Amino acid sequence: MCRRRLNGLGLAFALILALACAPTASAVTVAAAGDIACPTTSPFYFGGLGDATHCAQKRTSDLLAPTDAVFALGDNQYEAGALDQFRAVYDPTWGRFKSVTFPVIGNHEYGRANASGYFDYFGTRAGPRRPQGWYAFNLGNWHILALNSECHRLPAGTCDVGGAQETFVRNDLRNNPKHCTLAFWHEPRFASGSVASTNEAAMAPIWNDLIDIGHVDVVVSGHKHFYERLAPLGKTGAVDLTRGIRTFIVGTGGDDHSGNPAPRVGSEVRNAKTFGVIKLALNTGGYTWRFVGEPGSTFTDSGSGTCH
Repeated sequence: MCRRRLNGLGLAFALILALACAPTASAVTVAAAGDIACPTTSPFYFGGLGDATHCAQKRTSDLLAPTDAVFALGDNQYEAGALDQFRAVYDPTWGRFKSVTFPVIGNHEYGRANASGYFDYFGTRAGPRRPQGWYAFNLGNWHILALNSECHRLPAGTCDVGGAQETFVRNDLRNNPKHCTLAFWHEPRFASGSVASTNEAAMAPIWNDLIDIGHVDVVVSGHKHFYERLAPLGKTGAVDLTRGIRTFIVGTGGDDHSGNPAPRVGSEVRNAKTFGVIKLALNTGGYTWRFVGEPGSTFTDSGSGTCH
């Protein structure tokens, strides 16, 4: 029987997630993307099939299997995260993998008060209910943190040093000194494009904790409707191959595409034209990645890394 230690989630959440516990073999597979399901009111919905540049949630969901876990990276259901839309669009597509999905919340989910549609749909899988939306768990040999980057929608100071989420992260990392650690949330700390729209400064205290305390290896985010791989970055966003965190931005889950951004320092690969998911194999001491595009696409990206 596989076991997973869950931190600060409560017994009920632990028991439910245990039912979908991934194997603790030397490698665990994860499929991830964000910015996923368009609403039924979209002019590009076309019965859920979408077109070439919109509403591709069914096509990306077909890429998820086989996998031990799915990370839904936020803005999982547009435009406002309404429960009826989750049930109508997300559920018959990505929701087929709900029993192994670990979601994080995005800005569009807050289109409903306190992100009620998001929490009602995912239930205990979303972690402790509002205003939180953050939790941690072990997956195979890795420790994982699922965080809430929508700091301005949370009680004042939540993401600041000493705030509720920053304190959770700091304590969790100290209590779980795994050799390999990954964190995921919606709005990336660093990404290509204009500084004003791509540096989620509110997450800086938590990013610094990930480096100083957790020696975190990988962060995966969405929000930007493109795929980007960044070199390991330090506290200021400069390349740091010794202590930095490698970031993947995978906002390619199906809603739509955004323009090709101007590259920032450390940007290694970018693509703004392909819907798809990233497949991660979390091994003992390292990881591999592979971007898998929808059928007919030619873009891909793959590689490997070792843990700090």
